[in-house]
Amino acid sequence: MGIQGMELCAVAVVILLFIAVLKQFGILEPISVEDGSDAELELSAVRHQPEGLEQLLAQTKFTKKELQSLYRGFKSECPSGLVDEETFKLIYSQFFPKAVNVSTYAHFLFDAFDADRNGALCFQDFVIGLSVLLRGTVHQKLKWAFNLYDINKDGYITKEEMLEIMKSIYDMMGRCTHPTLRDSAPAEHVELFFQKMDRNGDGVVTFEEFLETCQKDKDIMSSMQIFENVI
Repeated sequence: MGIQGMELCAVAVVILLFIAVLKQFGILEPISVEDGSDAELELSAVRHQPEGLEQLLAQTKFTKKELQSLYRGFKSECPSGLVDEETFKLIYSQFFPKAVNVSTYAHFLFDAFDADRNGALCFQDFVIGLSVLLRGTVHQKLKWAFNLYDINKDGYITKEEMLEIMKSIYDMMGRCTHPTLRDSAPAEHVELFFQKMDRNGDGVVTFEEFLETCQKDKDIMSSMQIFENVI
């Protein structure tokens, strides 16, 4: 698998990996009619989950049955109702056994899902992030991707932040690429990213610059549609 183009948008690889995780643990299996009422009742009272089913229906683009199915799988794998960062990293490491280092990219991804920055993912964090990736508008998906790159969450992507992200992707996928990428590849991708994105040449990329460039790229726009009907 090559990573040409990842300097523009990480959404596609994020979705692909997340769907693999969901299917691995059976979270995307259909829920039966008999299980629906139990799942709905538990959703309203689950530990660490303040949002009831009706609120999650309003906050996401999932149907009632989809939320029940997602919750059943989440509860099965996470009885406590929380996923800490180490568990999240362990899940991702299973998909890249030959990777030099998976934990750094998993850390950035975990932070992107951990919207309230409390160091743990509850079902609400999980399902709201998934709704954006699978059912969100192009603007919402690109905002999510921008947030992944904006490590310190100050509203700007710097070359230093982008280099950290690119090195983490290289460490995770570099040995699986054909041809094998050079050690200089992450820095080269960062330069390409800024040539395309930093429209006013001030050394940082704003969301407006990121959004405008991505919306003009046909490959990125196509990637936004690939996984919309996964569940």
